[in-house]
Amino acid sequence: MSWMGPSTAREVTVPDTVGLTVTDARTVASEAGVALAAADPDGPPVGALTWPGVWVVTAQTPAPGTRMRRWGSLVIEFEKVPDGGTGEREPRPPSP
Repeated sequence: MSWMGPSTAREVTVPDTVGLTVTDARTVASEAGVALAAADPDGPPVGALTWPGVWVVTAQTPAPGTRMRRWGSLVIEFEKVPDGGTGEREPRPPSP
C-alpha cells in the first residue's frame, strides 16, 4: 500500500460554484471534496435556507482554485431566482 503525503491526501482544490444553482453547486462541491455551508455556522443548513425554489450562488469563500482541507466548508451566498428560473407564471383569467 502506498502512502500519500499529508498535503496531497488531505487537501483539495476549491471549485467555482458562483452562478450555479445551489443544487448543482452541491454536486460540484461534493465531487471536489468540499462541503457547502451558509455564512452563519450556527444557523440553518444551506438546504433549509434554499427550499423551496431555485437559488443561485452569488459569492463563495474561499475563492476558486484555493487549496483547502478535504471536506472543509465552502461558504456560499445565494439568492432566489424569481419564478423559479423558468420564466413561466401562473395562468391568470382573462380581463373582462
